[in-house]
Amino acid sequence: MAEIDMVHIPYKGTAPALTDLLAGQVSLMFNSMPSVLPQVKSGKLKGIAVGSAKRSPAAPEIPTVSEAGVPGFEYVTWYGLFAPAATPRDIVARLNTEVVRILADPELAQRFSSQGAEPSSTTPEQLAKFQRDEHERWKRVIQSAGIKLE
Repeated sequence: MAEIDMVHIPYKGTAPALTDLLAGQVSLMFNSMPSVLPQVKSGKLKGIAVGSAKRSPAAPEIPTVSEAGVPGFEYVTWYGLFAPAATPRDIVARLNTEVVRILADPELAQRFSSQGAEPSSTTPEQLAKFQRDEHERWKRVIQSAGIKLE
């Protein structure tokens, strides 16, 4: 999309990558908002852009990647609750009901929001479709960019 040539530096996790970013060993990193927001708010890091389609309520001063010059870019980290495939449907339905109820709690929503996370809930079927769509989307990106496993 942006046709930027960068060197990918594989890290074993956010902590060592963030340590190197703060120490000036690497120039930038793309990570989830909750992982870096405290350092951005304290002035130790500069937020360049967020990958979501809209600005984050936790840091509205940071533009989206689209606003920063790469139109159409959207990437957000997401989490899903998964169970073994053989889990009975009634158990899956109950888990979903409880997660939706918990995520609707205003206090919890505020805690998530203050950390830059934006929780949402779906049905198991919606999550399965979203996961399939994401797989196809990133498959196209990988193919068009010529990305190969090392």
